Amino acid sequence: MTRLRGAMGAAAVAALCALYAWAFLRAESQRSLALLVLVGVAVGAVATRTRLLEKLPPAPERLTQSFALLAVTGLCIALHEDDFSLLLVARVLIVVLACLGLHIQLGYAGVLNFAGASFFGVGGYTAAVLTRATGLPHLLVLLAGGAMAAVIGTLIVVPVLRTRGHYAALVTIAFALLFRTFLEVNDSLGGPQGLKLKEIRIGPWRFNDPVELGPFSGSFYLNYLALLLVLLALGWILVQRLERSWIGIDLDAVRLDETAASTFGIDVARWKTVAFTLGNFLAGVAGAASAHMVGFIAPNNYSFGESLVLVSILLLGGVGNAWGVALAAAIVVILPEKLQVLQEYRFLLYAGMVVLILIFRPVGLLPRRMRRLLDTA
Repeated sequence: MTRLRGAMGAAAVAALCALYAWAFLRAESQRSLALLVLVGVAVGAVATRTRLLEKLPPAPERLTQSFALLAVTGLCIALHEDDFSLLLVARVLIVVLACLGLHIQLGYAGVLNFAGASFFGVGGYTAAVLTRATGLPHLLVLLAGGAMAAVIGTLIVVPVLRTRGHYAALVTIAFALLFRTFLEVNDSLGGPQGLKLKEIRIGPWRFNDPVELGPFSGSFYLNYLALLLVLLALGWILVQRLERSWIGIDLDAVRLDETAASTFGIDVARWKTVAFTLGNFLAGVAGAASAHMVGFIAPNNYSFGESLVLVSILLLGGVGNAWGVALAAAIVVILPEKLQVLQEYRFLLYAGMVVLILIFRPVGLLPRRMRRLLDTA
């Protein structure tokens, strides 16, 4: 009975979130959008004050993930002809996938990476070069984007391992600045003007063609959303399996106290390298998918400011909680685009949110729950 009530509660939360997202994306006037924001803030404050989510009966994690996937799928179907709203949903999925990489690095291993957008860009430029110069299948191109980001990450993993705290963060900042400069002065990669990309093709499936399935028709963004949902589901499974395994326990030990971890025989350098490599791989795959969907990439898309946005999403959602990452990504991506008055001040919005979170709720919107060793395999 408890599991049934937990499943019903998870289904209700997923349905309400999808309904709220649909209303927010479909709202046109700034007044109605502001009202929806106030409603969301009020509900969030009440849920936090009363610890409503903690009082709900626990539901199996796989069931909760399935309900979330169905909710996003239903939202996409409901918005099937709204190009702008579908584009926003696709951007949220891409950002969540990229932030899952940073989630592994910071949330599990404690490695702070301020070059997330750079590895995102490595994936995008790898996809652009491979599609222009080779006939490699596009699914392999996406994986190659992730693999190249992981390989490039090995160039800075040694100085990262030799430093700690803010010194390690400075290494990633330096790489982010050097990466953008490299793109701007490299004419073979388009220089400041960037590069164009072709659409994704999988066999006869052309992703830039509108969707037509019998009487159902929809935007071509549904093609990309289907692919992004599959990629995000695979990335989510990887993150969850990693957390529940003995590898996740070792990563937690490294994050909490490197000296104590090494005393107990844990190879700190190895596990930091594993976390850094896996995280950059996910960011690279997200960058390759994003580049194909947008059809154009340029150095300005991968600035240091964009890396700060990715880090702010982790802080806002709650370091170490993948669900918090998804919630924060939706807020950071959709809110400035829908509230037009915020578009020119979006970086001010991100900075303000980070400051407020650090002051009033340093654990984030959805903090990570304490690990239960009985759940690990």
